[in-house]
Amino acid sequence: MSAFDANKISVALAKAFLAVEGDGAAASSRIHHVVGELTTQVEASLLRHASAEAALHIEQIQDLVELTLMRGGHHKVARAYVLYREERAKAREAAQPAKRDGVIHVKDSDGTLQPLDWDRVAHVVGEAVAGIDDTSAEPVLAEARRNLYDGISSDELALAQIMAARTLVEQEPNYSYVSARLLLDKLRGEALSYLAGAPRQASHDEMSAAYPTYFRTYLARAIELELVDPELATFDLDRITAAIRAERDLDFGFLGLQTLYDRYFLHHEGTRFELPQAFFLRVAMGLAVREDDREARAIEFYELLSSFHFMASTPTLFNSGTTRAQLSSCFLTTVSDDLDSIFQAYKNNALLAKYSGGLGNDWTPVRGLGAHIKGTNGRSQGVVPFLKIANDTAVAVNQGGKRKGAACAYLETWHIDVEEFLDLRKNTGDDRRRTHDMNTANWVPDEFLRRVEADAEWTLFSPDETPDLHELYGTAFAERYRAYEAAADRGEIKVFRRLRAVELWRRMLTMLFETGHPWITFKDPCNLRSPQQHVGVVHSSNLCTEITLNTSADEVAVCNLGSVNLLKHVTKDGLDTERLERTVTTAVRMLDNVIDINFYTIPEARRSNLRHRPVGLGLMGYQDALFELGLPLASDAAVEFADRSMEHLAYYAIAASSDLAAERGTYATFEGSLWSKGILPIDSLKLLAEARRGDRLDVDTSSTLDWETLRQRVRTNGMRNSNVMAIAPTATISNICGVGQSIEPLFQNLYVKSNMSGDFTVINPHLVRSLKERGLWDEVMVSDLKYFDGSLGEIDRVPEDLKRLYATAFEIESRWLVDAASRRQKWLDQAQSLNLYIASPSGRKLDELYRYAWHKGLKTTYYLRARSATHVEKSTLRGTDGKLTSVPAGTGGTGTVTPAAPPAVPSVAPSARPEPMPRVDDVDFVATDGAACRIDDPDCEACQ
Repeated sequence: MSAFDANKISVALAKAFLAVEGDGAAASSRIHHVVGELTTQVEASLLRHASAEAALHIEQIQDLVELTLMRGGHHKVARAYVLYREERAKAREAAQPAKRDGVIHVKDSDGTLQPLDWDRVAHVVGEAVAGIDDTSAEPVLAEARRNLYDGISSDELALAQIMAARTLVEQEPNYSYVSARLLLDKLRGEALSYLAGAPRQASHDEMSAAYPTYFRTYLARAIELELVDPELATFDLDRITAAIRAERDLDFGFLGLQTLYDRYFLHHEGTRFELPQAFFLRVAMGLAVREDDREARAIEFYELLSSFHFMASTPTLFNSGTTRAQLSSCFLTTVSDDLDSIFQAYKNNALLAKYSGGLGNDWTPVRGLGAHIKGTNGRSQGVVPFLKIANDTAVAVNQGGKRKGAACAYLETWHIDVEEFLDLRKNTGDDRRRTHDMNTANWVPDEFLRRVEADAEWTLFSPDETPDLHELYGTAFAERYRAYEAAADRGEIKVFRRLRAVELWRRMLTMLFETGHPWITFKDPCNLRSPQQHVGVVHSSNLCTEITLNTSADEVAVCNLGSVNLLKHVTKDGLDTERLERTVTTAVRMLDNVIDINFYTIPEARRSNLRHRPVGLGLMGYQDALFELGLPLASDAAVEFADRSMEHLAYYAIAASSDLAAERGTYATFEGSLWSKGILPIDSLKLLAEARRGDRLDVDTSSTLDWETLRQRVRTNGMRNSNVMAIAPTATISNICGVGQSIEPLFQNLYVKSNMSGDFTVINPHLVRSLKERGLWDEVMVSDLKYFDGSLGEIDRVPEDLKRLYATAFEIESRWLVDAASRRQKWLDQAQSLNLYIASPSGRKLDELYRYAWHKGLKTTYYLRARSATHVEKSTLRGTDGKLTSVPAGTGGTGTVTPAAPPAVPSVAPSARPEPMPRVDDVDFVATDGAACRIDDPDCEACQ
């Protein structure tokens, strides 16, 4: 092992370019520039996650160099580099130092040298490939042997085996499971060596019998270190440990287990001593600690988690069963218009973020720029300077190093500072009025979009002069807003500004594309369909736009999240509704338990959570389920599946909460809620339709289950939880389960995923299985997938049905995503984190897409994701953050598959929108820096 040296990359790249382009003066000058840029890109990616625990194999570095060349369009040079790699590999093998006495020695942690036990290495690798199709021990052992040297440390020996398997993932995805099992062996050695009284090393076969003894030792040590709640030791450990399913340690892919290893498993001074089944059991016991039959419930919860049928959110996984059980995912706050409230908000943000909470802050009440300050007889500097401090607070409190602190600021579209708010994420201008690390979102009332479609004027106000606008929605808001406009015309309001609504809409969409922010979220559907209208107003969503709970000065809304793995609930024949019902029933109980067990860092959060008891059950693996069913995402059948799967999940979730109410009592503010009136989420669509009046609300209202019986059940039993469902991004927990994020379309069929654990080659296993079945999976196919950025569109030998089924995110018309989201939204009492993808964005496309989402009844949208339109200039370093940022580079580029025709954007009635409709089609998107969220940004992990 040696220190990383970027110069070696430059030399290798230069040799490859010279081999292709020659060594003339002109060529040399160009090569020097290109090599420097490519080396910087490779170095930035490699060093972004460099750590003592994540050593880089030379093959890993070379893979990334090759990938960077391919991404940059230097395909001939990439081929030359492959030949260079082969030559260097032979040279390294020939240069292996002579082994003392012909034997390789391994250095133990205490520095002593022992002869390498190659038989054990072969046994471990043999175990790792056992039962995994299309894998073999021989190539792993051969690759590992090439990288051994006399005096290698035991950690390096384990790493050599892992890296050897990882190099094979590209040709055969199942080697991801082999890599995971080899990592598991390393983890076992690390954990067992640390725990006094446990065996120092064990194979998987040996560990199956040793798990109960290990768990007792692990638990005692974790309690001694004050990492785990001593209450867990009072469980019947004989009964608990008898339920451990050691074989489930083998179910992880490499990305999933590496994520757990790096960020979730308990450790002491960097040494991990928590094995996977101990982790799941610790979480389950923590969630069952207040149950009557604790052991039975803990085993029930453990079964659900360890089988990947359901996964709790990241804060719950981090902290359940620990001495600081902060298990909630999301916190929503409203900031009042005074200094005490503003600075209390900063403190609250810090305390909530400390234990992994994601934050949504409603800043609308804070007076705008130029407003009068009575106490000083001065003029306000507006909300933006305060947002800068909130941004820096989020950066400073980084959740114990496990993930970055994260917050989202919301502002209503009528606020006088909204135009400055749109600029917060720009890389130009006064940096004191920029928030480079904080998310932002527009909280948009329906009245504004009516004005956009009518090409009417829009008036901006300061909230100190129009305070009740913040508390109104629907028809009441529209009427009061128009009254304030009349008051401004009479000179009764001092701070206001008029502009064309479509001009502001244009700026909103332009900034959304240029900077990825502010997101577009819709105030009125969030409130008109809220079950809790009788106790307050929904003033914002959360960090990831799926939570819609009311907030006030004395209540911080809290939501407790978890997600059903949809792939585990489908068969070739369709949705397994019986299994889904069992999973959802247990999952809702787990989420409800979080509320009582939770460690609350501020009293406002405790008060709100115990009064209303909201939870957010969501789903992940949606497209994996479609792959299993053979349904292209861009199809009517997939939209119908989104509807029916969400209908069943919603039915079972509401029923489970109602049953819990019969067992434990209703939540405190149940009376007066929509639930108490027999109005379920599907029924609340009528309230939205009434408020929209002449505006078209194009929402399917079909259903298949017996909802009337459930209405009566809710009226009789009540509800345990004010809110029950929300679809979060699941960016991290889906990695653990080995499925696609949330409701996301697949980004690419072959790509490198970056997160806080490093860079990982990801191949769509469903695609590989389909290609194998048709005899199409080979090295040429791997090369073609690399060349075409993981797309099948231009690979001639791939049949059209597979191209449709495995079309990637940017090959699918985004309106299919909106249609599926609309079908889900009718069943949800909260919202969903819906990302939208546009391969070749334009003002007209964005205008149509976001108005389409509004007409389809969506409550919120999340990131807009864009990509370059050509192969030649795919990425470059922008700004000073050292991150690769996608840059649109003109037209052309890869071919795309042609799915079924997307649904048309609805034509709004003439009374609601005079013709010609003003279009947002004059924004020069090609000239922007294209900072719509990078798909592989490791910081976009949000709630989960």
